[in-house]
Amino acid sequence: MKKASKLISTLLTAAMVGTLLAGCGGSSSNTTTAESVADKGTASTEAASSGETGLDTSEEVELVMYVVSNEPAKQQELTDNMNKIFKEKLNCTLKINYIGWAEYPNKYPLLFSSGEAFDMAYAATWLNFSALAQKGAFMNLDELWPTYAPDNFAMQSETAKQQATIDGHYYCVPTLLATYSAYGPMWRTDILDGTDWDGKMESFEDMEKYMDLVKANRPEFEPYDVCSSGSEMDDLYMYNNGMYAIKGSTNDFLFIDPMEENPKLFTYYEYDKTPEFLEMMNRWNEKGFFSKSALSDTDTEKTKNGKAVLKIHNVDTFTGLVIDKPEYSFDYANLVKDVSNLSFTQDAMVISNTSKHPERALALWNLITTDREAFDAFFYGIKDVSYELNDKGEVKTLDPDNYAASAMWAARTTELNRDGIGTPERTTELKKEWDAYIKDGVGSQKYRSFVLDTSSIETEYAACQNVHQQYWWPLELGYTDPVSGLKEYQEKMEAAGIEKVREVLQQQLDAYVAGLKQ
Repeated sequence: MKKASKLISTLLTAAMVGTLLAGCGGSSSNTTTAESVADKGTASTEAASSGETGLDTSEEVELVMYVVSNEPAKQQELTDNMNKIFKEKLNCTLKINYIGWAEYPNKYPLLFSSGEAFDMAYAATWLNFSALAQKGAFMNLDELWPTYAPDNFAMQSETAKQQATIDGHYYCVPTLLATYSAYGPMWRTDILDGTDWDGKMESFEDMEKYMDLVKANRPEFEPYDVCSSGSEMDDLYMYNNGMYAIKGSTNDFLFIDPMEENPKLFTYYEYDKTPEFLEMMNRWNEKGFFSKSALSDTDTEKTKNGKAVLKIHNVDTFTGLVIDKPEYSFDYANLVKDVSNLSFTQDAMVISNTSKHPERALALWNLITTDREAFDAFFYGIKDVSYELNDKGEVKTLDPDNYAASAMWAARTTELNRDGIGTPERTTELKKEWDAYIKDGVGSQKYRSFVLDTSSIETEYAACQNVHQQYWWPLELGYTDPVSGLKEYQEKMEAAGIEKVREVLQQQLDAYVAGLKQ
């Protein structure tokens, strides 16, 4: 959504609920892959036990892991079960400590400055992984990672390894679950029977035709789902034209053309297609496709609740709608021209600088991320107690009042993560298309490892964010005149200090590009 906090919420929702949505573990081709990965995990465990990696497993150790989430009521049952596997395969057990949602903003940073001895922790971009790494919170993994988690290391993409690198060193193990920048409309296909709608949804023109028909034939619905978190239509418009938001997520105000050799930052009022976009949104507002007071509407689930019929978001949101609302019929279209993987450090595992057993911790991580039995026990729990599987290998959490999938979301891999029961074939097909398209070092994928450092421009950057929300949000929804409103937006952004922001971030971007050429 448009607020920065909404991005975090989206990531967390995808992690907590979407653990059952992402990945390809249910397909037959991935079953073969998962078996081969499991075989490698077993082989590496045996190698570690025999000393081929230099790992001594003769002494049983207890490893301690921290995660961010509320602890499920019966989590200890699941922990006891997984520890039977860990003890058998690596002669270790795992203790999982939870930092609750109400306390993590304060307690999580203190975890790494308290001096407490522990081994592993969940880390993420939204938990300031980069800043904490620069402060020395995590152990350097340059030698440890490839030595004691060799299969995991070998499966990481170069992009993921770049994202794990801070000041020239590895400081985390990123997730092996690919997520995507694909974005687009998800819409009801069961409400326009008897009209002349052709079913196409390949452009903004198609969206407008669909919403025209909804407005004319089904006035009880809101054609377009917009609420107080703002519209993603501006983000989608830029992505559809091949542009890349420099912070790597929605609600940005600085963009580049990722296909340029030495791209230059620009903002909305400098982009030649912005007037066309604003005219379109002004027209949609006049047609009544969304409420005149959308920015004060706090209902974030209008499509799910049957009030609205078209929503802009990612494929996991679409998948969740299909699973949660089987009485409706939905379809999805990606309108992002240059699809890339979202940051692999949005979910990551770090080794604490206070760890007494970093080698065993990484060996355990290698086991969990390569061995089907270990992964299922760690991530889902006990079959037919905390989760169930259908004949396709898709998963459903049982008794959610007492059990939940693991909060160590970084453990998920594309091969081992299971789809949720009811996942549409459309999701699987699209992800296969994106996997085939994405290439390391090409297009927007090339810039996924670039991280903004706003420490020297905190005041100006915050001011620009505030102006963007205050003036751009109503402008993009057609609430203000598209010509005079764009001019006012430019004046306010310049007064907020966007030129200083651009200068500093352009220097960082130039240095990043130069580094890629070395």
